[in-house]
Amino acid sequence: MSLLGQTPLTAAEHERILREIESTDTNCIGPTLRSVYDGQEHGLFMEKLDARIRNHDREIEKMCNHHFQGFVDSITELLKVRGEAQKLKSQVIDTNRRLQDDGKDELQQCRVQQRNIATTIDKLTHCLPVLEMYSRLQEQMRAKRYYPALRTLEQLEQTCLPRAGQYRFCSIMAENIPKLRIQIRDTAMTQLRDFLESIRKHSDKIGETAIKQVQRKKDGAEDMRRRRIKEEEEGDEEEEEMEKMIEREERGIEAPSIHPSIRFDLYFNYYRKQRRKQARLVLQPHSNMHETLEGYRRYFNQIVGFFVVEDHVLHTTQGLVNRAYVEELWELALSKIIAALRTHSSYCDNPDLVLDLKNLIVLFADTLQGYGFPVSQLFDMLLEMREQYGEILLKRWNITFRQVLDQDNYSPIPVSTEQEFKHYTSQFPLQDPELEKLPFPKKLPFSEFVPKVYCQLKEFIYACLKYSEDLHLSSTEVDDMIRKSTNLLLTRTLSHCLQYAIKKKNVGLAELVQVIINTTHLEQSCHFLEEFISNITNVPPDTANATKLYGTSTFKDARHAAEAEIYTSLNAKIDQFLQLADYDWMAAVQGGGTLDTSDYLIDLIAFLKSTFSVFTNLPGKVAQTACMSACKHISTSLMQLLLDPEVRQISMGALHQIHTDVKECESECRLLLHPISDSFTVTSLLPQFFLRLQSSLLSLLFPFLLYKSVFLSLLLSLLHIFCPNLNLFLHTR
Repeated sequence: MSLLGQTPLTAAEHERILREIESTDTNCIGPTLRSVYDGQEHGLFMEKLDARIRNHDREIEKMCNHHFQGFVDSITELLKVRGEAQKLKSQVIDTNRRLQDDGKDELQQCRVQQRNIATTIDKLTHCLPVLEMYSRLQEQMRAKRYYPALRTLEQLEQTCLPRAGQYRFCSIMAENIPKLRIQIRDTAMTQLRDFLESIRKHSDKIGETAIKQVQRKKDGAEDMRRRRIKEEEEGDEEEEEMEKMIEREERGIEAPSIHPSIRFDLYFNYYRKQRRKQARLVLQPHSNMHETLEGYRRYFNQIVGFFVVEDHVLHTTQGLVNRAYVEELWELALSKIIAALRTHSSYCDNPDLVLDLKNLIVLFADTLQGYGFPVSQLFDMLLEMREQYGEILLKRWNITFRQVLDQDNYSPIPVSTEQEFKHYTSQFPLQDPELEKLPFPKKLPFSEFVPKVYCQLKEFIYACLKYSEDLHLSSTEVDDMIRKSTNLLLTRTLSHCLQYAIKKKNVGLAELVQVIINTTHLEQSCHFLEEFISNITNVPPDTANATKLYGTSTFKDARHAAEAEIYTSLNAKIDQFLQLADYDWMAAVQGGGTLDTSDYLIDLIAFLKSTFSVFTNLPGKVAQTACMSACKHISTSLMQLLLDPEVRQISMGALHQIHTDVKECESECRLLLHPISDSFTVTSLLPQFFLRLQSSLLSLLFPFLLYKSVFLSLLLSLLHIFCPNLNLFLHTR
């Protein structure tokens, strides 16, 4: 079947397949051709494919015909170039031959020069280290770094010169090495002496700078913020200056690496020997060091500077000092420092100076601890000094308490305004709701010395707390330390001061009564002191094994002493009045009327009125005991008047006068004792004394009663006055 007979659909499909074959370079035409052979018109397709191939062949032939002339021209040109290339080759061969002939002698000469240059380079390779080493040696000597110079000299002699060979300059260097070694040794020794002298002079400045740095670190955060802008630059300059100072002084002894064969024993031994001598001088305190804090500060600055230099030398040199040497030197120094501080601090009697010294020792210890030196013994010594500090505080507070007691007026404090009342209650924890309800003006029950003493107790506690700071103690240890010191203050110092105030000659009964009232209020305030200590130490007062304050017993003892002094003083006053009694034992009986009371008894009753009015402020038992003592003493004294051995005769008139006086005394005493009758029953108290008086009189005066019936009746009258229960007594007898 021809192409003309194919259908339009088959022709279009064959055209598409041919285009795919022309445009596709891969194996994807396989499916396309398969579609042709699967159909029924593959013969037609082959005819169409042959027609398409013939068309392409005609186009290729046309293109070749078009470019054939150019190809011929290119071949013609190439044939012309071949001839020229043959000529050029001949010229190159000729030129090469002539060059070989002309350069044969010069090449030999250049090869000789090249060989000489290589030999020279090899020799210089061995000589240059010698020259470089020698140049380094000269530079080190100019810089006065003699220890490194000795090392360089050693390397030059043992390593570099043998490798260099036998040259004249090497021989000259070898001859000069012993001279250089002697020169370096002498100069290094001189430099070492200068260094030792310099650090001896500047040790105090170095130590002062090191201590200042530690002090700045210990300042509080708030204080550091205030001072940061002002002192930051200054602090950096101080630290940099200290480092430069040490480096400048030890510039001649730096030796980062020293050859083992170099013997520096001479320098090492000399340095250590001289530094030991300097240490003995530094550790020797001035005789008057204890007088001012500045003396201690200079002493510490020198020691810190000495060991800061040693620590710096230890870490910047090798062999000059070692850790064992520094530790041994520090142990020796520490024992001498502690001995010196114990001796000089014992002379101090100013607690402020002791406290400043403690802070300075803590700063001194912290500074050296920062450089790795053990300082636990210094803190142990500070605990020993705490005992001394406590004794000095007790002496100061002894003076303070005595001044407070001497300046007190022993009168209740008058307050007229709410502001005054709050002023005193802020100083002393007064808890009296009834007193607070009273209108102004009013009086506080105690005198000025109560709030003053209480405030001084708190000041003492604060002083003890200040010493406990920075000692690395636990809160429990601080609390125990403060409580023990406060107990000493209460039981020893304050107790003695109160005894002193009570025993003074010019202390009256009113003052003694006020002392009792004052000590009662101070005793009641002891638990507030317990809470105060617990608040500042953060240790609860009910902690197990916590030391308790002895304030209660202290104030009780003082109150009992004041009570006893009241009894003694009251009896002494009564004796003074009784000494004025001037009875006429032979007085005649006055007829008619009543006898007047004796003048001494009138004065005694007036005194008792003023005294018993004060006793109303006393606690009930104290008032009872005072009145009991007074009544007993009066009855005893009256009995002694009658039993005086010098009284050999007694007239009826004298007995009447005594009867009048005793009756007046009994009557007035009942009136005087009435204000305290609520706490003290007078009617039951008086018979107790006078019944005993009656019994004594009956037994002592029995011989007289046998012969003097009149005296017996008078005696019975007197006894009846003293003791209304006389009838019962006689009945029982």
